[in-house]
Amino acid sequence: MPISHVACMAFERVSRLASIPALFLCVMTWFVSAAQTNAQSLIRDPDIENGLRELAFPVLRAAGLNTNRVQILVVYDSTFNAFVIDNNAIYLNYGLILSVDTPEMLQAVIAHEAAHIANGHLARRFENLKAAKRNAGLGTALALAVAVAGGGEAAAGIAAGTSSSALRSFLGHTRAEESSADRSAASYLRWAGISPSGMVALHQKFVGQELLSEANQDPYMRSHPTNRDRLRAAQTFLGEFGASAVPNAQAEYWFARVKGKLSAFLRAPSWTLRRAKEETAQDIRLMREAAAHHQNRNLAEARGAIDGALAIRPDDPYYYELKGQILLENRQLPEAVAAYGHAMEMAPNNALILAGFGRALLAQDRTKDALQVLEKARARDHRNTGSLRDLSVAYARVGNTGMASVVTAERYALQGKLTDAGIHARRALGQLPEGSTGWQRAQDVLIASENAKKSKRKRK
Repeated sequence: MPISHVACMAFERVSRLASIPALFLCVMTWFVSAAQTNAQSLIRDPDIENGLRELAFPVLRAAGLNTNRVQILVVYDSTFNAFVIDNNAIYLNYGLILSVDTPEMLQAVIAHEAAHIANGHLARRFENLKAAKRNAGLGTALALAVAVAGGGEAAAGIAAGTSSSALRSFLGHTRAEESSADRSAASYLRWAGISPSGMVALHQKFVGQELLSEANQDPYMRSHPTNRDRLRAAQTFLGEFGASAVPNAQAEYWFARVKGKLSAFLRAPSWTLRRAKEETAQDIRLMREAAAHHQNRNLAEARGAIDGALAIRPDDPYYYELKGQILLENRQLPEAVAAYGHAMEMAPNNALILAGFGRALLAQDRTKDALQVLEKARARDHRNTGSLRDLSVAYARVGNTGMASVVTAERYALQGKLTDAGIHARRALGQLPEGSTGWQRAQDVLIASENAKKSKRKRK
């Protein structure tokens, strides 16, 4: 998969977009200039997202949230932070995931963020957003893109650096909200049979942070004000819960797998090969070794390791997906297509696996097949800029330059590059039948681009 560029994991900007309808367009332009310079990236990997889904499922269910709708997404940021900005996603920095020590600690973070959703703390965010916009002065610190999800339900996505006071104003919660979220999170963990020990460990991590200057505080501390009272409350929750929770082998497995996959692609191969031997689950150890050997450009070793993992878990689509990526990036195209095909048969609705399969088909010059698969991927996940890039190439190859321009315009819009998006949208409008679905999508992007220009003129 294309990366920005870490071997087999894809990165995209943190923006959310459906077909870019008009309701989205008028708000998106508020911070578009900053989106072009300071937008964070998402790490999109089907194995990691599946592992996080496994860990989050009991927590989200206990919170009464839709476990199919609320995604757990990883932000390409090494700092310790997590946040929510709409009702459909919880964002975790990869630095947080690699820093926590137990699955209970990670589940406590997820429970806390889920509580902000379930308790309605996001309802006032749009008012806070307006204030943050004014505070930022439409500068380069804060970038916002508001999208409309299926069914006309509004959702927001944010692309921003974590250092600005305006962003902290937007993401920050009051102490009352934090206490409320802690109480709810403790209840979710109890109902899910998960020990609140992770919540205690999380608060202990930040003891003493309040004594530091704001510049030296951890970003999580700045957006989630904590104090010793909250630590004592977490300890009380743990005391009330007692020792009834037993370690969950499945949670331990998926926690190790998520951290193993992330570290294997974000840390040096030598570190991975040295530390993978400590892994108790043999398939995870082999997966980590496969990733390390792949980064060292040793196809034979990488292939042997991932085949070893598949021998242990022959029905695992995510290991087949990794094998497909390794083979694709080494130009072993027929075998890559076969590996992705196995993955798709096992997980036919996984958009990221579909995107990888489409990319492999495109590389093999099976353009019509690739086009069909990539359209399915887009229908299930319209935010994957890598698959949109491949989809535009596929449309261009079959001579449908109008749709190629539409998809390119949407990709640029997702990245906050609305000037470029407008150029391609206008090109698409001149080539597609007026009123067609593609024409309407291009029109939506063009509106966003024009609104961005108007907003920029007002600031001068």
